[in-house]
Amino acid sequence: MTDGPGSSVLTVKGLSKRFGGLVAVDSLDLAVAQGEVHGLIGPNGSGKSTTLNLISGLYTPTRGQIILGDRDVTAESAARRNWLGLARTFQNIRLFKRLTVLENVMVGGTSRSRAGLVGVLLRTRAMRAEEAELRRTALETLDLVGLAGHAHRLPGELPYGQQRLVEVARALAGKPRLLLLDEPAAGMNPREKEELLGLVQRLNQQLGLPILLVEHDMDLVMNACHRVTVLNFGARIAAGTPDQIREDPAVIAAYLGKGDAPSADG
Repeated sequence: MTDGPGSSVLTVKGLSKRFGGLVAVDSLDLAVAQGEVHGLIGPNGSGKSTTLNLISGLYTPTRGQIILGDRDVTAESAARRNWLGLARTFQNIRLFKRLTVLENVMVGGTSRSRAGLVGVLLRTRAMRAEEAELRRTALETLDLVGLAGHAHRLPGELPYGQQRLVEVARALAGKPRLLLLDEPAAGMNPREKEELLGLVQRLNQQLGLPILLVEHDMDLVMNACHRVTVLNFGARIAAGTPDQIREDPAVIAAYLGKGDAPSADG
């Protein structure tokens, strides 16, 4: 199924998550439109990463619905959601240290593998053809994120910021319909952040890829996102364009004293 322009590729309705007596996410409504970069921000502990874990299937919601396109995936596994076109990165880098950069990215394409276990074990013609396609796609994706020249290096040989881009490339290799980025700028220097902003804009503008971005770097959020949702104590306190979010009294109050209030200048 292809999502039409302006349609919601992701719809979250009344999403809640409790850990014992702690309410981590509280009745959240959220929609990401096709072709949109949507920011999800809030102070530390506001429920941003928990929300991504619920959307991607790592956590089971206490209540609420998660709809991908027109399909309710609330009860689907993380692997099934990935197969349906939802890909993500993580706060903490999760790369295979003994695989090359290219092999790490190829792994991201196997979510839609058709060869099956027998094909892998017997090295059938179909399996060999699929592996060649995975390699081609991985090389193209590495070129897209600016790492084509590092394809045969180990991830640990790269600077931290480039390792994060390997993770982004791995998520892209599965050709997702929605990309979740969990604090991709963490640990990056200013130049790397600028390159990341350019990449997010290219993915969105050239490929039309919708992105849900969780990020603390407000320069990145305000320059990359079409719309922003703000969480505090697990609940949505504001939603709108970056300009609207900057001026929202509830958002300003939530960030007061934390030294990271949203602004055009970071």
